[in-house]
Amino acid sequence: MVHVKLFVVTILIISVKAWSAETIHINIGHQSTCTDTYTAGVIVQELKLLEKYLPKEGKYQGATFKINWQDYTSGPPITQLMLSNKLQFGVMGDYPLIVNGAKFQATKSLRTHYIAGTGYNLRGSGNAIVVPIDSDIQSIKDLVGKKMSMPVGSAAWGMTLKAFADQNIDANKVSIISQSPTIGAANIAHNKIDAHADFCPWSEIMEFRGTGRKIFDGSEANVAYLHGVVVREDFANKFPEIAVAFAKAIIHAGNWVKEDPVRAATELEEWTGIEKEVQYLYFSKGGMLTLDPTIKPLWIETLVQDHKVLAREKNLSSLDFNDWIDDQYIRQAFSELGLNYEQQLEKIVDPIKANSVIEPAEIWHRTRGILKYRSVSDMIVSWGLLNRESDDAIYSAYVYDKTTGVKMFAHVASFQFEKELVTAFMRKNDASGKVLNFEQAVNRLAHLSQ
Repeated sequence: MVHVKLFVVTILIISVKAWSAETIHINIGHQSTCTDTYTAGVIVQELKLLEKYLPKEGKYQGATFKINWQDYTSGPPITQLMLSNKLQFGVMGDYPLIVNGAKFQATKSLRTHYIAGTGYNLRGSGNAIVVPIDSDIQSIKDLVGKKMSMPVGSAAWGMTLKAFADQNIDANKVSIISQSPTIGAANIAHNKIDAHADFCPWSEIMEFRGTGRKIFDGSEANVAYLHGVVVREDFANKFPEIAVAFAKAIIHAGNWVKEDPVRAATELEEWTGIEKEVQYLYFSKGGMLTLDPTIKPLWIETLVQDHKVLAREKNLSSLDFNDWIDDQYIRQAFSELGLNYEQQLEKIVDPIKANSVIEPAEIWHRTRGILKYRSVSDMIVSWGLLNRESDDAIYSAYVYDKTTGVKMFAHVASFQFEKELVTAFMRKNDASGKVLNFEQAVNRLAHLSQ
């Protein structure tokens, strides 16, 4: 009997050693040109955070990990490669996540699971529709009979479908073609397309570069804009500790951004080529994104509604959300890091309540860093004074839209003057009375201060 036990133990030891000696391939699809994926993508990649948290003991002792990051401009290609098992993890926006889950469930045996979020905007900002800077188009109703582009299958595509439906616009009366963010932005800059719909941060890239102007912000749809992570079920079942390690890396990446948004924005410019001023607009306190990896009940409700839009407009197959959503890995990551998941789950940031009341206007100065102001008028006066010192001293300035609470570049805002009160608006039509652009506002306050 003793010999039998020794034999069994020997077999187990050999099995563990053989398993531990294997090379484990981890293939991740992410989007370095989509800010809301960064805490599960480029930040994790560049800071080597997944390597930091990968398991190294027990059955993984002696194992070799080969991590392969593959960069795409939108979510649909990631889903296709996950279906062929060339990627195990995918980072993408809300509508592509839904398509991913539905396509996998449409097969007989393959499945993915939505295991963590990355970030959100409660009101939907991040997606937007942009027209060339000098275009006569002022609203999405003006797009009827026009030609517009977007990454078809992306979160911006889903937003556009919903926006058309909400305003009773027949989508068949708008000529829609599929274009990547980079191609769409280039065509806007050269007036080769009437409009382009895209996800974060492409609308703000076009605004910052002075090539495009928003006619529709995702906040007008008033539906949360989300991104998250999916993993193939077979991989997660075989290597659950790796899924937990990925979740830990997401948490770490989010905390790294929050610790120093200026550092994060500067590093991200180097890693992605997207200007730091745009990065700061998203990742600063009060910025367009709230970084949060938890899977909130409201997110599930939002995704269910998004699926209804896709089922109605594009005949997308059914999706069993109970089977698809799996928060065990992010919960385990929180627990192992000594964090309270339930407490974080309850926190939701509403930009209208948070930003338009609390957050100050800002200037990012080349040598003085971030300068904060009690009022929009104080910031505008300071802009004029600082520009007199040096015409290249300021990187950018930021204000908050009175209507939506969205943080935006001051140079693209419209300003309403009511005696001593100056209010910023994203959309000119939301203001009343006389409205000035940024240059006019600077000149007016400079004259009044003399």
